[in-house]
Amino acid sequence: MSETRTEPQNGFASFEFDPRLERAIADAGFAEPRPIQKQTIPAALDGQDVLGLAQTGTGKTAAFALPLLDYVLESRERQPSALIVAPTRELATQIAEEIRRLAKYTRIQVATLFGGVSLGSQRTALRRNPEILVACPGRLLDLYRQGDVRLDRIETLVLDEADHMFDMGFLPDIRKILEALPEDRQNLLFSATMPPEIRKLAKGLLYKPHVVELESTRPVSTIDHALYPVDPGRKMQLLEKVLGDGDCTSAIVFTRTKHRAKRLAQQLSRSGHRAVALQGNMSQNARTRAMDGFRKKEFDVLVATDIAARGIDIEQVSHVVNFDMPTTPEGYTHRIGRTGRAERQGRAYTFVSGEDREMIRAVERRIGAMIPRLSVEGITGELPADREQPRRRPSDRPASSRPRRRRRRPAGSRPRSQSGNASKPGRSAGGSRSKASGTAAGGSRKSGNAKNNGRRRRRAAS
Repeated sequence: MSETRTEPQNGFASFEFDPRLERAIADAGFAEPRPIQKQTIPAALDGQDVLGLAQTGTGKTAAFALPLLDYVLESRERQPSALIVAPTRELATQIAEEIRRLAKYTRIQVATLFGGVSLGSQRTALRRNPEILVACPGRLLDLYRQGDVRLDRIETLVLDEADHMFDMGFLPDIRKILEALPEDRQNLLFSATMPPEIRKLAKGLLYKPHVVELESTRPVSTIDHALYPVDPGRKMQLLEKVLGDGDCTSAIVFTRTKHRAKRLAQQLSRSGHRAVALQGNMSQNARTRAMDGFRKKEFDVLVATDIAARGIDIEQVSHVVNFDMPTTPEGYTHRIGRTGRAERQGRAYTFVSGEDREMIRAVERRIGAMIPRLSVEGITGELPADREQPRRRPSDRPASSRPRRRRRRPAGSRPRSQSGNASKPGRSAGGSRSKASGTAAGGSRKSGNAKNNGRRRRRAAS
């Protein structure tokens, strides 16, 4: 064992994890840490707060799971000490499975808490005092309010896919969860994008965070992605062509609506494909069966809404097809990120028509490159040329858009007071409070070296 530490055969050996974790890492086939793991793991082991800005498919689950497991093994306390909050049931399930895979040579227990299933089984799991909780915000709050789960001893909090939780309206629930946690804890926040609300949350939550920022606007280099200009009435014909190619072994097809996902999966099944739908109207048991069946290759095609666009890690997906153009540029990156994972090559195709021109331009601006256009003879067409709209003369503008004439003030009248625009006293120009006034609600307050002295220490170099 000493020889392994002196001359590491595996890139993860330099982190000096517990030997049981090193054994599981080798079993998982992890040879060299990926960029987010190299940058996150040392800081997390030292007990620092971490802000990770990276798109899905970069290996961030292991980046926070391994330090969590290492700490739990050192603490040897049989109680919930780590909480991971995720936006969807599928992502929570996947995170828990990854942690169990890395903890298989230990006695660490993991409980998953999410809606759509009965409370009974989750209460039973909580009574076993699992060390790690992986939860969706709504169900976690339900169990907390009913006294089934304690949060006052949580020492490490992970918020995964924070921007997706904001998109789904979970931010108020997140703030309530933060209020129930002890102030002295380690916080790790991961997000693919940083909208203002998430930036504000991170500012109040994280204390001198170690920032890990990977290039998040461009799709990863292992993905070949392109557009197919096609009339909406011929999308099904084009989809059959793509799925019928010999190199398409497993595909996720994204649609805009739940009903279309269900209908398209049925159409593909009737035409001989092993297809299954995944959408929000399905029960949790049905969603689990669909994901498990797709993961075990019982199905070759998963037809999904954006519920599956983030965080779902199925390595064998060879193709992603956007049957409908996503509604945001970020959605494009997240969707096509379901292929090309774990440094495997993947292909992603998006079916577009004239009405998608604006979103195409928005996506290309975001990724900083033009997306290649492909064609299939007899099926695809061309996008109508983008024409410059002639500028309207002022007299042609709608009345509501014409500039208003400034009304003259009667002679002798006093001008309005401008005091309403003055800044309020007691607050800086940026709107931030001084450190003496405390942290934002739910934020963790730490002082000096409290983290490194009592929370988590690195092993001394041998």
